Order: sequence, then C-alpha cells, then structure tokens
Amino acid sequence: MTSPADSPLPARPRLIATDLDGTLLRHDKSVSDRTIAALKGAEEAGVEVFFVTGRPARWMGVVSDHVHGHGMAICANGAAVVDLRAGGELLKVRPLDRETALYVVQTLRDAAPGTAFAVEMTNGISYEPAYPPFLEDPGATIATAEKLLQEEHEEYEASAGPVVKLLAQHPDLTPDGFLTLARTAAGDRATITRSSPTALLEISALGVSKASTLALCCAERGVSSDEVVAFGDMPNDLEMLAWAGTSYAMGNAHPDVLAAASGRTATNDEDGVAIVIEQILARL
Repeated sequence: MTSPADSPLPARPRLIATDLDGTLLRHDKSVSDRTIAALKGAEEAGVEVFFVTGRPARWMGVVSDHVHGHGMAICANGAAVVDLRAGGELLKVRPLDRETALYVVQTLRDAAPGTAFAVEMTNGISYEPAYPPFLEDPGATIATAEKLLQEEHEEYEASAGPVVKLLAQHPDLTPDGFLTLARTAAGDRATITRSSPTALLEISALGVSKASTLALCCAERGVSSDEVVAFGDMPNDLEMLAWAGTSYAMGNAHPDVLAAASGRTATNDEDGVAIVIEQILARL
C-alpha cells in the first residue's frame, strides 16, 4: 500500500484515469462512499476524472450515478468514448473493421480449436452458440461469428453499428497462455488483450487501446502524460499505466501490472483509488 511519504505523485495532476472492474469498483460492483467522496473532491479541486474500462457503454450504470462533473468514459478498451452526463452520448468510435475481425476469427479457430466468439458493436452484442451467454443482454443475436461479420449483411450492420471489439473465449487454455498464443497468431493485425480471470480475450483494431485513446483525449485538452495519474489491475491496463506519468497497480492486480506500475495502492475492496485521490487532494 502507498503512503503520502513514498507516493510518486506529480506536483499538480490535472487528470485521473481509472479502470473500473477490480480497480474503482469493489468486487460486488459497488462504489464505496469513500470513493464517491474522493471523486467529488477531485472534481471540486479541478482534477478531471476519466473512467477507462473494457466495459461497453451500456454497462456503465455502475458509475453513472456517481459521475458528478466527471462524465467522460473511455469504453471497450479504447474503442469508444462516451459522455455519461449526456445519457451515454457516443463521442468517438475507433472501430474494428469486419475484414480484420474475420481474419482474427479464422486464425484463432486454426490456432486454438474450440475457441468461441462474441462480437461487440456500438448498439449491442451478438455471440456464437458455444459462447457463455450474456445474462445482461438477453436480446442478443446468436449466430456464428462468420455470419455476424459478413459485409453483405448491410441491413444488419446498419442496425447493429460498427464493431468495436471481438471477444474470444476458450474452455481449456490458461488465460495468459491463450493471450500469448493469440498475439503470436494474429497480433500483427489487431490489438489483443485480456481483463478477465478466465481465458477470455478482447480484440480491438490495431493500435486501439486504453492508452492510445486516453492520449488522444488528453491531447484535445492540452493535458500531458506527466499530468495524468492512472489506476489499473489487469493486462488491458498495462499500456495506460506505462503512458501515464504516474501509475498505480491495485493490491489485487495481475503480476505484470504490479511490476509495471510506478506505484502500488490498496486493493479495490480497500478503496485503493480513493486512498491515492485523498493524497492528491491533501497535497493540493
């Protein structure tokens, strides 16, 4: 856990970028009163907060009641930027083109037989019969990834929106083993990462990540990386933590994240993000 004495905080941070699951949220997906107060305090001190997550925009209800003035969210690992204050208005999309998605599907089917896929679009998700069902999305279309991604289904594509992320799940491989295999097979065509404790991969357009989209948003605001404090816990946070001038791994973080971050805070269930924000506010 960090303390004010050993914290690597910058003198005057302008933006806090925090992951949600395993980071800002407790394991029961709640936001603690302490964290709500810390976010409000950051707002009042003029420090902007970005929620940066692998979640789709439609799953942002976990924080939408606690945004105060902090309504900006980078969703789907950088593929979408939304304004939660405006009812989840979609501000930016960095899509995965369907030809590339089909290539990744076919490549992973060959490299890891038994892989099942889901296709995340701006307007919802569809998935294969063998993919674990999304209970949060009971109206999802169920079909093979190849059918879902075919360019000729123009009417379906228009109603579903652009592809923002491809999900690949394997029933037997280890999470890190599946990630390594997929990157070796198709990492030159797409960005492949993971945030789940299971063998579930998240695939975005090449170059799209939490870090690259956060960098774009910061550039629009005249905020440098040295003025950003970032928090995360899983491999999909690594690039963001490396880009930010100051980064914190949660006490419950993946070993690679613990090794990469410039600081370490308490676990998500111990309000690790709030602890650091309180330190920031105390210094200000």
